This record gives sequence, C-alpha cells and structure tokens, in this order.
Amino acid sequence: MTTSTTSTVRTTVPSSVLPGLALCLAAAVVSALVGRIHPVLSPLLVAILLGVALAAVRPLPAPLRPGLDLSGRTLLRAGIVLLGLQLSLRGIAALGVGTVALVLLVVASGIAVTLTVGRLLGLTWSQRMLIACGFSICGAAAVAAAKDVVDSEDEEVATGIALVVVFGTAMIGIIPLAVLGLGLGDEAAGLWAGASIHEVAQVVAAGGIISGATLSIAVVVKLARVLMLAPVMAFIGWQQRARATGSGGTQPPLVPPFVIGFIVMVLIGTWVPLPGGVTDVASMVQTVLLAAAMFALGCGVRFADLRKAGSRPVLLAAVATVWVSLVGLGGALLLG
Repeated sequence: MTTSTTSTVRTTVPSSVLPGLALCLAAAVVSALVGRIHPVLSPLLVAILLGVALAAVRPLPAPLRPGLDLSGRTLLRAGIVLLGLQLSLRGIAALGVGTVALVLLVVASGIAVTLTVGRLLGLTWSQRMLIACGFSICGAAAVAAAKDVVDSEDEEVATGIALVVVFGTAMIGIIPLAVLGLGLGDEAAGLWAGASIHEVAQVVAAGGIISGATLSIAVVVKLARVLMLAPVMAFIGWQQRARATGSGGTQPPLVPPFVIGFIVMVLIGTWVPLPGGVTDVASMVQTVLLAAAMFALGCGVRFADLRKAGSRPVLLAAVATVWVSLVGLGGALLLG
C-alpha cells in the first residue's frame, strides 16, 4: 500500500506543476526578450506586470496554481543563487578600502533610514524591509530575495519592484545631468552612479551615458553592493528567527539555504576560472528564473490591495532614493 501511494505521488506531483511552470517560463522568455530589445526595461518588472495583467483579466485556473507556487519559491531561490556567479571577491577587493567602506555605508545606512522612516509612515515590517533592500542593495533581485526571507505578501513585492524600477529609471537621466552640473570626473561619477542607482542594468545605462571609464567603475561598485545581499539576508533571517522565538512560532533557518548557495557561487566565481560562455549562459538562465518567479508573484497580486497601500510606499521610496544618492555623492566627492 505504501509503495503504491509513494509511486502515485512521484508520478503525479511533477505533472501537476507542468502547466503553471510552462506558463511562467514562457512569460519569462518573453520578458527577457523585451529587456534585450529595450535595455531600460527590467525583465523582472515586465514579468511581474504580465502576471498582474493576466490575473486582472480573469481568475487563473486551479491547475496552474502548483506550477505558479513552485516558480514563486524554487525558481526564485535558484535565480538568486546563480546571481552569485556574476560576482568576484577579487574585483571587489581591488576597489580599495575607501570604496568598500562607502558601499558598506550606503547599504547599512540606507536600510536603517528606510526602516526607520517606514515605521514612522506606518508601513508593515515586511514592506519596509522589501523597499529597504531593493533601494539599498540591488533592486528587484534584492526585493525578491527579501520576500523569501520575510514571508511578505505578493502585493508588497509587486509594489517594491515597481518602485525600484520607477525611481531607478529616473536616476538614469538624473545622475548624468547632475554629474555634468557638478563637474565630476570619471572616477567620482562612476563611484556615485554605482553607489546610488538601484538596478545593475540602470547603472550600466547611466554609466554609459557619461563615459566608458565611468561605466567600468560604476559596474564594479554596483556589484560590490550586490555582494552585500548575502550578509543582509543572513541578518534578516536571524531577525526572523528571533521574532519567531518571541512569538512561539516555528523558527526559520538562521541562514536561508539559498543564501548559502549564493555564497558558494560567489566563491566559485572568484576562484574557479570559468569560460566566458559559461558565465553568459548562467546570467541568461538567472534572468529567466527570476523573471519566471516574478511572473508567478504577479499572478497573485490584486489591484484592490495595491490601491490600499496608497502613497506611503511611494514616499518611502523617494526618501530611500534621496538618502542613498546623498551618501553616494558624499563618498564620491571624498574618494574621487
């Protein structure tokens, strides 16, 4: 009897996720293609908007739910793990002590200020943390990673990612104009762009507008911020564990497994010489996995809940953007 039941489970569970999984992957491929054609458009934002639009048109059939749930959890974690392969500890170390200190200050103070202001605005802890991570670390990927740790609502994730894209896209034009107005050199401009702009793609766009030298500096500084994803997620996991202990709930792991995988990929990217083709494929797969997860999350969003959030998340996003930009500018003027 046990053997029969186990066999049935093993054969039916994979097939039950296929419809939803196929839909998520198809949406992810479309989003990635849109992002390739229009680099300013984040594939993650395109994917989540597709999911929101689909859910708004009609209720999703029940057979899609298992695959959507799998994409929103497992594919999300796999995408975050692969993100680590794009980083190198050697490249970060080459920035120098001053620049590394600037990155630490931007991330730590950005999260602290955002959490504090968000509390004053009356936002939930999970919403504050999503915005804090997205605006202080690496945009939509950080929002997605934090979602998996703080157990937030899909609507909060959608709001956080939309705000990251809107404010980060505005920075693509604002930073180059400000660099011109302030008369900053290439090094200072690169430091400022990399330390201030939210998404890696947005940093590339803004840095490229200024100069090639600025672009190369900005990308490395931005990747140093991305590297902070691991310790910040570990810290949030520790906080969640403490909160669960105080409330008597089930304790989450101290360090989420996907964070350990992220660290392993960083070490591989640092110490194992990989052909360029391998890292290119890994980057493409990472984008597809994260976009599939974002589409799944978008499918769970309800417009009524988004409207209920009101203007407070927008105000918090504005404060976070201004703070990170000012800290980044101060560091750039000091170091550049």
